[in-house]
Amino acid sequence: MSNPIELYFWPTPNGAKISIALEEMGLPYALRPVNIGKGEQFKPEFLKISPNNRMPAIVDPDGPDGKPLSVFESGAILQYLGRKSGKFYPADERARAEVDQWLFWQVGGLGPMAGQVSHFVNYAPKLVDDAALIEYARARYVNELNRLCGVMERRLAEAPYLAGAYSIADMACWPWARIADKLGQRFEDFPKLKHWVDRIGQRPAVRRAIEAGEAVRNQQTGNEDPREAAKHLFGQTAASVNASKSKQG
Repeated sequence: MSNPIELYFWPTPNGAKISIALEEMGLPYALRPVNIGKGEQFKPEFLKISPNNRMPAIVDPDGPDGKPLSVFESGAILQYLGRKSGKFYPADERARAEVDQWLFWQVGGLGPMAGQVSHFVNYAPKLVDDAALIEYARARYVNELNRLCGVMERRLAEAPYLAGAYSIADMACWPWARIADKLGQRFEDFPKLKHWVDRIGQRPAVRRAIEAGEAVRNQQTGNEDPREAAKHLFGQTAASVNASKSKQG
């Protein structure tokens, strides 16, 4: 049996993409929690794996040349795991291009836009006293997420999955799409999308991944001050990251 892939992880939608893929592909893995609310993503040892100081990241002890290989950025990780396992990422170039375009659509659009909605819906109201100061940004990102949900709705009226067959593109999009109703969207406006969300959510591998993530959250979190967590989650600069690295090093 292969040595387990180390998944540096926190139970966010971006983290869930990779745990879902590992479960679906049947690749052995070990979760390595990175509590982003406590600033663990800035530890020097993590920055060696993920120079963007963001999770997820992986270390595969059995890399393609038999030596350990680290990969950061969720899209690159999904492609790597798909090639390694030979599952959910087709070798045929035409089919692979179909997967790639939806994967990059997620990493360049759906994820960042939904993440901004989450910030202005879930975090900013706790950090800014005057709600009027965040209203423009909240509306701008809620509306853009609505447009992106419409893109998925139209695509899923044509095919059962985003690239035709179930693939890493669905694994990338699902963790964000499943919480659209908590980010200013109404699933009743997107019935095809809701059906897709429900079908994928019933897959045993997906359930295992989500349950594993919730177990990590329950073990690692307490009653953190949202303003303290915000110092680690938002507003970082090159100087602040360097200072944090020096402090922890």
